[in-house]
Amino acid sequence: MTLQEYITSIKDKTVAIVGIGVSNTPLIELLAKSGVRVTACDRKSREALGGEAGRLEALGVSLNLGDDYLKDLSEDIIFRTPGLRQDVPELLAAVERGSVITSEMEVFFEVVPCTLIAVTGSDGKTTTTTLIAEFLKAAGKNVHVGGNIGHPLLCEAGEMQPEDYAVLELSSFQLMTMKCSPHISVITNLAPNHLDIHRDMAEYVAAKENIFTHQSSEDIAVFNADNAITAEQASRALGHVRLFSRKSQPEEGVFLRGDAVISRKNGAEREILRTSDILLPGVHNVENYMAAIAAVDGLVPDGAMRQVARTFAGVEHRIELVRTLRGVRYFNDSIGTSPSRTIAGLRSFPEKVILIAGGYDKHIPFDVLGPEIVDHVKLLILCGATADKIRECVVNAPNYQGGPEMVTIPDFKTAVETASQRAGDGDVVLLSPACAAFDQFKNFMERGKVFKQIVGGLK
Repeated sequence: MTLQEYITSIKDKTVAIVGIGVSNTPLIELLAKSGVRVTACDRKSREALGGEAGRLEALGVSLNLGDDYLKDLSEDIIFRTPGLRQDVPELLAAVERGSVITSEMEVFFEVVPCTLIAVTGSDGKTTTTTLIAEFLKAAGKNVHVGGNIGHPLLCEAGEMQPEDYAVLELSSFQLMTMKCSPHISVITNLAPNHLDIHRDMAEYVAAKENIFTHQSSEDIAVFNADNAITAEQASRALGHVRLFSRKSQPEEGVFLRGDAVISRKNGAEREILRTSDILLPGVHNVENYMAAIAAVDGLVPDGAMRQVARTFAGVEHRIELVRTLRGVRYFNDSIGTSPSRTIAGLRSFPEKVILIAGGYDKHIPFDVLGPEIVDHVKLLILCGATADKIRECVVNAPNYQGGPEMVTIPDFKTAVETASQRAGDGDVVLLSPACAAFDQFKNFMERGKVFKQIVGGLK
């Protein structure tokens, strides 16, 4: 089914789209301009939407706004925003009345004409997704990047060609209701995350598994052999399994032998690149490269992958060097929204760092973070709702012997300025909060941009 065929098939139906944001606004506009009867629902008030409300109404869109935005949903098709659980009472009631629940990404899977490659996991999703796209571009392929990064792709599906590639980063929220899987799936790793939304770790893992459970034997599934959860998942994949590992040498996949990144396929080995070729710092980025190589092996020449490794400077907010001032290097790792991400960031530096941590509480345990802070941090500056929890995890760490020094500074700007005042020549100041940003910022991107602005203004 093409995108136009899908739109034609729903012209005699009513459609509700929940969420007037980045991912859904283009869809609202497309359907309304195509003559579909659309109701857009959002918790924001009309005042908060500003001119957007009038602009959508001018297109013929009905608006359902405010705290009761989900009340009495009865449309034939309801597009759920990724952050909204599919089992909230209002959606369950709508299903009982005959509504069909879907999402922008689910429909994209139905109508996309080109090869789909999708990445999920707890850490490394965006970098791995971006690397796969960069590899394919270096091989001369036409690539569309989207999902949980970039911009929505559904509205562009009609312009895509069969020989193109769509490379997607998919969150657990996007995958929760997914009933189809991509041709090539990648799970980077799994660790506790988003437990403020998911009921428990089991539900979080089950959502992630939808990236490969609907594959066929003709498809490819890439798993991290060094992660206990993903290693177990590999045994249940229906597609052709490729593993990547720093610690072992799988029969089929990508692994590390000394400084060499090796691919093994059908019993034959070849060296793809050296870790010294990789411009990005940190062993976790070696893992991201191995995952991406496993995904595109056979599609991209080895030389193209080496060229990307030597030139790719990384994605914003991921151990991003912001500035060097008076011999102090400032790194923005605002993507560090979980303990495992921050641990990877800390392990990227040979020296002990000045760490700025703390933020919104996602109800993830911090116990694994404490020992790493003791080993890798010389000064811990705590800021945000989880400051006390992180302090406690450090004090309770088995290797804690009174250090590092810890200070709590509620104001983010003051926290960054304090880090600067305490830093000396040769020090690293690292923003890697181990938490989401919602207690003080709209998202981790805004937090990272504010950090960069503050650092940029330091005298």
